[in-house]
Amino acid sequence: MNDISFISAFLIGLAGGVHCVGMCGGIVGAFAYAVPKDSSMLAYTLAYNFGRITSYVLAGAITGWAGYLFANQINQGIVILQFVSGIFLFLLGLYVAGWWQGLTKIEKLGSKFWQVIRPWSKKLLPFKSPLHALPYGMIWGWLPCGLVYSVLTWSLASGSALQGAIIMAGFGLGTLPIMILMATGFEKIQHVIQKPKAKVIMGLLLMVFATNQLFQAISGSIQ
Repeated sequence: MNDISFISAFLIGLAGGVHCVGMCGGIVGAFAYAVPKDSSMLAYTLAYNFGRITSYVLAGAITGWAGYLFANQINQGIVILQFVSGIFLFLLGLYVAGWWQGLTKIEKLGSKFWQVIRPWSKKLLPFKSPLHALPYGMIWGWLPCGLVYSVLTWSLASGSALQGAIIMAGFGLGTLPIMILMATGFEKIQHVIQKPKAKVIMGLLLMVFATNQLFQAISGSIQ
C-alpha cells in the first residue's frame, strides 16, 4: 500500500503541475534574482525544492498522526476521513480544470500562519550558497496552497504519520519536474501546460482518482 500511495501521490503532483505554474511562476521568477550571478541555477533550485518537499513531508506526518488519533476516537473514523479526502480531491480536480475556484477560500485559512513565518525567509536573501536556499524552501513549503491542502486531506485519511509522510513525499516529488523546468527557463513547457485543454485533462484525471477514493470510502462504510 505504501508503494501504491507514493506512486499515486506522485502522479497527483505531476497533474497538479498546471496549478504550480500559475501559483508559483512569480515566486520562481523572483527566486532567480536571489541567486548569485554566474552560479548554477540548478543547484539552488534543487536545494530550494528539497527544502520545500521536506516541509511537505513534515506536514504529511503531522496530518497522518492527527488522522490516527481521530480514527482511534471515532467509530469508522478512517472511513470518514477517506470520504472527506475524496471530496477534497474531487474539488481539486474542478479547481485545476478551472471550473471552480472555491479552494482559494481554503487557502486563506493558512494565510495568518504564513504571514508569521514569511518574514524569516527574507533574512536568507540574497543566497550565499545553495545551502541558504534549503531553509528558504522549507519556509516557502508552508505557502497557503489549495493543491497542497487537498493532498494533505489524503495524508490525514491515511491514519498514519509514516503513511502521511510518504504520501506528501510522493506528491512533492511529482511537483518537482515542473518547478525545475520553470526555474531553468523552459517557458515553452509552461505555455503548453497552461493551455485550457491541458488544465481540463489534468482536472479530469484528478476527479477520476477522487471518484475511486470516494468509492473505497463508501465500500468501507458498508462492510
